[in-house]
Amino acid sequence: MTPEQIELAAAILWKATTSTHPLASLPESAIPRTRADGYAVQQALARLSGQQGYGWKIASSSSAGQRHLNVDAPLAGRLFINRVLPTTRPISLNANRMKVGEAEFAFRMAKDLPPRGEPYGVGDVMASVGALYPAIELPDSRFIDYTKVGAPSLIADNACAHEFVLGDEVKIDWRSLDLSKHCVMVTRNGESNCQGLGSNVLGDPRIALTWLANELNTYGLMLRASETITTGTCVVPFALAAGDRFSTDFGALGSVTISLTD
Repeated sequence: MTPEQIELAAAILWKATTSTHPLASLPESAIPRTRADGYAVQQALARLSGQQGYGWKIASSSSAGQRHLNVDAPLAGRLFINRVLPTTRPISLNANRMKVGEAEFAFRMAKDLPPRGEPYGVGDVMASVGALYPAIELPDSRFIDYTKVGAPSLIADNACAHEFVLGDEVKIDWRSLDLSKHCVMVTRNGESNCQGLGSNVLGDPRIALTWLANELNTYGLMLRASETITTGTCVVPFALAAGDRFSTDFGALGSVTISLTD
């Protein structure tokens, strides 16, 4: 894509973000055809937003997430600080078209992982992590039918990033745990509905975080100290409606509960 095409796509997506009119698709001349194009548009979108970055998200890091978006690989997106919400007030679903909740393992970085010529290993990445948190993501898309636009356009659409809720920092020795086998229970309105495992996230949330570090490395981007990274849903994206009380229970790692309104 030319710089002009990148800026056009970003401007159209930003307008859709700030209005109630979703897109059928981007104009033919502004459709990203590669992942690199998608990340270039995403970076321009972040600049247009004027919002402070909070961290990163991984979309479709589970097979359920990939089926939900109709893609065959994970996607990286940016979290913005004004979309990080507290658990102390109801969250509106009025402008959210996806209307699903996701239970996610989130990490906070303690050190930068700058671009380099060789891939990062799990050990390298985890040595740069400062903390672990339970989290909920409420994703959304600026496209009417996000299952048809393809991975590059979804990356440009910030990998369906929308709203994010971070739980309390895990205080136990989580590094000694096998997160791939860690069970997460999801409840709606007090009723247990489904459960997932850390292994649903690219085999292990730590592997998912390493994937993100290397995905960004490929495109000249990086994870930075103090950023929060949510690694993708470890349960099937759960349908929500106004009035629901949605809880994710990570057992010894803590829990997160939100209330939803119109």
